[in-house]
Amino acid sequence: MPKDRTKISKCLFPAAGYGTRFLPATKAIPKEMLPVLTKPLLQYGVEEAISAQIDTMAIVTGRGKRAIEDHFDISYELEHQIKGTSKEHYLTEIRDVITKCTFSYTRQIEMKGLGHAILSGETLIGDEPFAVVLADDLCDNNGSSVLSQMVTLYEKYRCSIVAVEEIPPQDSNKYGVIAGNMEEDGVIRVTDMVEKPDPKDAPSNLAIIGRYILTPDIFDILRDTKPGKGGEIQITDALLAQAKEGRVIAYRFEGKRFDCGSVDGFVEATNYFYNKKSI
Repeated sequence: MPKDRTKISKCLFPAAGYGTRFLPATKAIPKEMLPVLTKPLLQYGVEEAISAQIDTMAIVTGRGKRAIEDHFDISYELEHQIKGTSKEHYLTEIRDVITKCTFSYTRQIEMKGLGHAILSGETLIGDEPFAVVLADDLCDNNGSSVLSQMVTLYEKYRCSIVAVEEIPPQDSNKYGVIAGNMEEDGVIRVTDMVEKPDPKDAPSNLAIIGRYILTPDIFDILRDTKPGKGGEIQITDALLAQAKEGRVIAYRFEGKRFDCGSVDGFVEATNYFYNKKSI
């Protein structure tokens, strides 16, 4: 049976970064494996992808990231050790994740930006639309997950989609920032996007966060994208090429997002999920 090229069945997780803002903790532990309560950030992202009916997880790793592969695998010794004890239920969630999806891995040999990390994942994705989740951005809401919302939107617009949220103007130099025209409530047809602009140069206060749906032609565009801000290959620059042809939608998602790439955001997320669990 021919593959449905319109269905989002794969999610790419760029996970090769060093996590320097969390040193010395991330000297030997991948930043994606830092736990909010008892669950690693990357597992939250995988569970969000599963909630969007995505069953193939493609992870771009780097040196020192073996813990990621080990986490999404069965530990026979551990399972045997706690089988039949009161601690066995602690593995229920991760067992469920492992049985619901498949995992594939490739390495990003050099750290040359998010665009380069996504391009490194081409071998795992192939010629089909796909989602991208940055585990640093932990999202939560009480209804449909952010990625589920975006997959539904993709079925309507059939183009690349970026999740955006309002930010304080002074924070524009931390994000890719978009401008565009309103298509419908919460949906903007992107006309411009700038990577980490100074506040005075920002085209709006709508910043891209770590959720994307990308069409497969993005790989060819990335191959031709020159290094931009910080000397890195920026996904924002590649998306701008699509946006100039009217093929990028920005979506103001429903839900709450935590920047767990920063210590402040990580602590905020921990407190939020602890309080939510206690309710």
